[in-house]
Amino acid sequence: MKRILVAEDEDVIRDFVVINLRRSGYEVVDVPNGDEALRVFDENNGNFDICLLDIMMPGKDGFTVCKEIRKRSSTVGIIMLSAKSQEMDKVNGLMIGADDYVTKPFSPSELVARVDALHRRVTVAAEKAQAPAPSELKSGPFVLNMKSRTVSKNGRVLELTQVEYQILEYFFNNPNTALGRQDILNKVWGEGYFGDIKIVDVNIRRLRMKLEDAPSKPEFLLTVWGFGYKWVQK
Repeated sequence: MKRILVAEDEDVIRDFVVINLRRSGYEVVDVPNGDEALRVFDENNGNFDICLLDIMMPGKDGFTVCKEIRKRSSTVGIIMLSAKSQEMDKVNGLMIGADDYVTKPFSPSELVARVDALHRRVTVAAEKAQAPAPSELKSGPFVLNMKSRTVSKNGRVLELTQVEYQILEYFFNNPNTALGRQDILNKVWGEGYFGDIKIVDVNIRRLRMKLEDAPSKPEFLLTVWGFGYKWVQK
């Protein structure tokens, strides 16, 4: 069963989300605030595929809950719900570990499509982690372990989300090759993704902060102006 945790303080919106997700085959656990979200997440030992978190909630807000859940799990999918269309809300959510965001108001079809797309990525990641033979990709000081789906630099494991890992795996498989933003979006988020292509740029920025010694002067993950990005094999 596909399990999803929904945290939303507005009853009408929460009921709307729960009904549509259940109709689409998800087992839904819903809570009205961030404190309850963390309690339920811990009580279930993190046994959720996706967490859907409203940003503006009483007590712990969605940003705080996102950071706490990401500390507990690098594999669970996280989608932020925002009543604001401001760019900064979206960027903040992605920078602290969310995989995607949905801006209110949204249609049932958009919500389910975004949840389905993230669930597919989470499922593929889990299947690859169960691959019978471990395999590694190496690039300079980096080692990407395709069995554990982890990345290390000079022997130290980096804390990456599954989206970040998938982006980096795509680069490692295409070293010294300029990859367009749309190509990255299609590869990682899937073709037909509803959201903004800028989600690629935010994740690249987050990756640089974790990979590069000097993120403002990257050595490995370079920008190809007007097109996309390139991983430099060293």
